[in-house]
Amino acid sequence: MIGPNGAGKTTLLRLLLGLSRPTAGSIRRRPGLRLGYMPQRMQVDSSMPMSVERFLELGQPGISRAEADAALARVRAEKLRRASLADLSGGEMQRVLLARAASRKPQLMVLDEPTQGVDVSGQAEVYQLIAALRDELGCGVLLVSHDLHMVMAATDHVLCINQHICCHGHPEQVSRDPAYLELFGDKLAPYTHQHNHAHDLSGDILQNNGRCNHDHDRQGDE
Repeated sequence: MIGPNGAGKTTLLRLLLGLSRPTAGSIRRRPGLRLGYMPQRMQVDSSMPMSVERFLELGQPGISRAEADAALARVRAEKLRRASLADLSGGEMQRVLLARAASRKPQLMVLDEPTQGVDVSGQAEVYQLIAALRDELGCGVLLVSHDLHMVMAATDHVLCINQHICCHGHPEQVSRDPAYLELFGDKLAPYTHQHNHAHDLSGDILQNNGRCNHDHDRQGDE
């Protein structure tokens, strides 16, 4: 889901999740649908003594220590289990929130700006983790993002909104739609990106001899 600031993306997600009530219309949700939700941001009181492990337990009552460890391992954040939430960096917090969403073994993960607060070197890694979780859990992913390159290169269906549905469909179809072009212009076209390495929690490269090789195929990018 894409759209300019104030388009209503987060509001729509909250309506779909049942966190807000619609003033008109109706929402139909499959009974028993398991959801994993990752909010856009989370403010943590620096005086609150809560560990990452406890945070995961609150998000998934009854989760065992082994399951919590497995959830963190999925996002390569197992070293953070005993860390305080208040001490986490932006990138670390996003990984923990992603682990929490995935710990429910959802049928649908709902992710609102999952790279919020993550530096550029770590953003591609977060998207890589999301793709891996989707494949491992066999779930769908509903993603809100401002990263138009990623959206156009790596998603199956795009919904463009601006207080209403402007256009939707396959990324290539949407990128040519007049409503999309009116919002974002024509200088941004789909491209493929091969990310052949991994980053640790600080954003450093874990493999490939410390080199970052990217294979870009861009069109119309300035």
